Amino acid sequence: MTPDLTADQRLFHSTAREFLAETMTVDRVRTLGASGTGFDRDWWRRAAELGWTAMLVAEDLGGGSISGHPLTELALIAAELGRTCAPGPFVTTNAVLAGLATAPARFGEVISSTLAGDTVATWATYEPGHGFDALSADTVGSPRPEVCAERVDGGYRLNGVKDRVEAGDQADLFLVTADSPDGLIQILVPAEMPGVTITSAWTLDLTRRTAQVSFADVTVNEEAVTHVGVAASIAVQAQWQTAAILTAAESVGAIDSALAATQTWLADRYTFGRPLASYQALKHRMADNKTWLEACRATATAAAAARDARPETAAETVSVAKSYVSAKAPAIVQDCVQLHGGIGVTWEHDLHLYLRRVVLGRALYGTPEEHRRHITDLLERDAA
Repeated sequence: MTPDLTADQRLFHSTAREFLAETMTVDRVRTLGASGTGFDRDWWRRAAELGWTAMLVAEDLGGGSISGHPLTELALIAAELGRTCAPGPFVTTNAVLAGLATAPARFGEVISSTLAGDTVATWATYEPGHGFDALSADTVGSPRPEVCAERVDGGYRLNGVKDRVEAGDQADLFLVTADSPDGLIQILVPAEMPGVTITSAWTLDLTRRTAQVSFADVTVNEEAVTHVGVAASIAVQAQWQTAAILTAAESVGAIDSALAATQTWLADRYTFGRPLASYQALKHRMADNKTWLEACRATATAAAAARDARPETAAETVSVAKSYVSAKAPAIVQDCVQLHGGIGVTWEHDLHLYLRRVVLGRALYGTPEEHRRHITDLLERDAA
């Protein structure tokens, strides 16, 4: 995502690229999509061994950032995942770990297991009929989750429905954001708990899957509560910013691959004795797309750097990046499809895989419209 990398960061980046080139070809992605399997658990453990889940975890739990800039380093991996349309719970797992990083020490075992890839933890925040309300979790009068955590002896009873839960059909553990008599609350709920019902949901992406998760009188003890009240709002802020940055970075990688394929096509395809790349109108379109790609790359890089440097003031920069990249990515990749002509809309061509990835990325963790409203709210709050 950034040319200014240390030697260790370059090694981290190149190792991830080589691993994906070896294990996650486009044919493999298609096979996983056809099988209805989002990702292979053994493959995810191997990815975790490369440090994909370690950046936000404390060193005493086996994690640690390479250079002290964890989001910048994670964004490098996200871009590679987008470049290959690779599967895996990378975004949602790191969002959960961003929240658990401020949780009590008793969650160390859960963090270590998630870091190792043995446990797949995902964030359950979306609710049917609602947008990405997490953006306003720190705002007075913001919408309260409809999933309710009612106090009972020794713990809480959960009722309600979460949807668009990324990797929910393969998750072992849900970090559930809910409402409670004590305010906003976050609770870890094992997938096998009585009363938890998981229903796989169709998504446009072949391998980045979501699910609906229903909670019917699910009783958990106090030890499952990670954050309450103000602490929960702070954790949710870290989670949505992490998810938004990594989704934007992933979209940048997808655009990069789509543009590279289109450039090759325009150079190789001839009409009337001339390569398509020689036509001025097509040159202009590719120049525009390349300019937009670099702008997307710059905003995504800036968001990761802002979160690393001053997380308490990064919200506006993160929303700028997610809104801009999510708006531009589908338009750029769609133009790549059009520049390919008829072959670009066939199932056999790979372009639709990138288009599917960026369209889903546009919708997850805040649409451009939702992030623009969030920027407006921030500016109005600062002015007041």
